[in-house]
Amino acid sequence: MKNSLCFIWFFFLFFLCLINFFFSIYFIMNNMVIILEWEVISFNSLSIVMSILLDWMSLLFMMFVLLISSVVIYYSKSYMSSELNLTRFIILVLLFVFSMLLLIISPNIISILLGWDGLGLVSYCLVIYYQNLKSYNAGMLTALSNRIGDVFILMVISWMMNYGSWNYIFYLDLMNNDFEMKMISSMIIMAAMTKSAQIPFSSWLPAAMAAPTPVSALVHSSTLVTAGVYLLIRFNNLLIDMFFFKFLLLLSGLTMFMAGISANYEFDLKKIIALSTLSQLGLMMSILSMGMPILAFFHLLTHAMFKALLFMCAGVVIHLMNDMQDIRYMGGVSLFIPLTSLCMNISNMALCGIPFLAGFYSKDMILEMVSFSNLNLLVFFLYYISTGLTMFYTFRLVMYLMVNDYNLLSIYNLYDEDYIMLKSMFILLFMSVISGSMLSWMIFYYPYMIYLPFHLKMMVIYVSFLGSVLGFLLSNMNIYSMNKFIMTYNLSSFFCLMWFIPNLSTYGVSYNFLNFGYKLLKNIDLGWSEIYSGVGMMNIMKKYSMIFNIFQMNNFKIYLFSFILWIMISLLLLM
Repeated sequence: MKNSLCFIWFFFLFFLCLINFFFSIYFIMNNMVIILEWEVISFNSLSIVMSILLDWMSLLFMMFVLLISSVVIYYSKSYMSSELNLTRFIILVLLFVFSMLLLIISPNIISILLGWDGLGLVSYCLVIYYQNLKSYNAGMLTALSNRIGDVFILMVISWMMNYGSWNYIFYLDLMNNDFEMKMISSMIIMAAMTKSAQIPFSSWLPAAMAAPTPVSALVHSSTLVTAGVYLLIRFNNLLIDMFFFKFLLLLSGLTMFMAGISANYEFDLKKIIALSTLSQLGLMMSILSMGMPILAFFHLLTHAMFKALLFMCAGVVIHLMNDMQDIRYMGGVSLFIPLTSLCMNISNMALCGIPFLAGFYSKDMILEMVSFSNLNLLVFFLYYISTGLTMFYTFRLVMYLMVNDYNLLSIYNLYDEDYIMLKSMFILLFMSVISGSMLSWMIFYYPYMIYLPFHLKMMVIYVSFLGSVLGFLLSNMNIYSMNKFIMTYNLSSFFCLMWFIPNLSTYGVSYNFLNFGYKLLKNIDLGWSEIYSGVGMMNIMKKYSMIFNIFQMNNFKIYLFSFILWIMISLLLLM
């Protein structure tokens, strides 16, 4: 039953993906947009409307989400085969995908909130899927970081009550200079920064690696983390002249740089890939901040393919290594699992932007547009150094995994015959090779001609080559022994711990609140309020009830004594 469930959903989602693909081509060719509206409720001239926006962008993105989710569900059939509650897992993944689809097709801020919140809640359920302390901490950090974005979306809904409708798409061109729209735009940027894990909200992304690997493949490619980028792509007309957008350019550039450095210090296989996702998200957000939404969308789609493939390959390797994720224990896996290694190397090459793979078309164009733009030197260096760092950590990963000696056990138990995983990986491998060129022909109506000086044109190759050489050299040495010569230990821990962002956003923020809560509990709930409310009242009532109990015993002496006492009191009063 479980196996057939995976097959059924795989074929259903794959079929929907093909339909979306043909529709998106039709919409691109005819330059069509369809808006469907269903009025749910009308309230004081404000109507809550369920809207669906179908244009080439939403259809194409839906096609990629459906393709990756169908492949991930098929992959889960083998990866999660020992899972007792596989049906529950599949339902959670489907809810996750449905929330993302709802967000993609919504031009209405109310229905966006449904998809946005759905992503946050279901991601919490998926991160804590393996129930242990690490998962609970990671899930709480993920959920609470995303709640900040949800609050900003709720504030956008309240601010949009200044207009006649929550369909933001009607106001993008008309209301550019309104103060209300500027406030809305700022909140949208903040919400997108939380969902797409830009500084200072970056710490939840590597922590979310506690989820099962198929979920990581889905989250880091086309769902959760791309929701913020997609929202900004949709709102781009409003944001283009804002100062906050220039600020976002700096923050996203620093995110890209910080993630690239941290990945070089990391030894957890899944965390390295997660930090590479963070770096690519910084790239998407920064090119979006420069006013090139189509280019950001192009990179979003190409990145989705090879990143999902990279996580799937990592899942196979982790499985075969007896659930070991430390890359120092791996090595030489290309000799034993050649097909998985092939997929992993091609996805890594696509990530680096090796010519004619998926990543090359989008990354090269982005970097050339950066060189072409009138920007300051800081942004220019952040882009190119981050590109070099991508090559750096990728080569380091390949050296540790594929080239170095096998380090785990004396008994080799590696095999490459899990055909279900391989089939699902080969679908994405095919897309990782062709999706870049296919999308560049589909999305851009005319070919871009970017004319640059020779050395500026070759700058991408220079930094990539330098990064690959450094990655090769440092992977043959212990990076911590290098630190004695290069930098102090404190500085290396600063780089290793993502510039202390996890400490600031979790321990730094939560510790004082939790400590304050403990003191309130101890001194108020278990202290003063106990004395004056619960236990105190009970003791007083108990004492008085004991006195009244004595009077209520039908004893003649007590009645006589009380009668004489009352007479004496009354005589005294009369005197």
